[in-house]
Amino acid sequence: ATVDEPVGAGATGAAEAGAAPGAAPGAAPSALDAAPASPVAPPASSAPVSPLTVALWDFGAKGGIKEELLRRGCRVITVPAAWTAERILACRPDGVLLSNGPGDPAENTAIIRELRVLCGQKLPIFGICLGHQLLALALGGRTEKMKYGHRGANQPVRDLELGRVLISSQNHGYAVSLEHLPLRATLRFVNANDGTCEGLTYLELPAFSAQFHPEACAGPLDARYLFDRFIALMRGEKRHGA
Repeated sequence: ATVDEPVGAGATGAAEAGAAPGAAPGAAPSALDAAPASPVAPPASSAPVSPLTVALWDFGAKGGIKEELLRRGCRVITVPAAWTAERILACRPDGVLLSNGPGDPAENTAIIRELRVLCGQKLPIFGICLGHQLLALALGGRTEKMKYGHRGANQPVRDLELGRVLISSQNHGYAVSLEHLPLRATLRFVNANDGTCEGLTYLELPAFSAQFHPEACAGPLDARYLFDRFIALMRGEKRHGA
């Protein structure tokens, strides 16, 4: 794992590794293959204040995710895909962000099992792309392979709660099945082209997810407010209009 302090808070420290070994030649990529191992060292922090600490569970995370969290004053601990819930909880995070990553989400059975343990702790959780799919699977939903997938930086997404349409960046070939949503989840986002699931809000957990990339660089930036929603969840706030 690695530790990154908020912007302007001081030096970045390194934490211990734990990524799984690479897949066999010719095997389909998975979340366990996506993130490289890091040097072994205890987590370090030099922040003069006590910012919110986010465990970024790295299944192949885009750099923009960490940048959005740091920009909002968070301390980010990036943990490998192979870490257990116990090890993540030992970092004492205020919330967990499940990153994007490659492959068929349903094949990540070990991650799904550990994620189910995390959900039982009622920590705030924000899932992006693969993270969105893994969260749904951990809580009883199903995923399905799409005929074509969603590719590109101009995918329209309808926010059902706010009644607005976002332009989003996407690159995925699997989706959470609308016919098999988790029991304690409500549909928040749908694709304006084909009506597929683009995001969920969980009714009995401080958790939500998005299939698209709110951190996309160099855009579109329409969905950056989802990071503010995650911050509000970690602070225990009820955020309206996000």
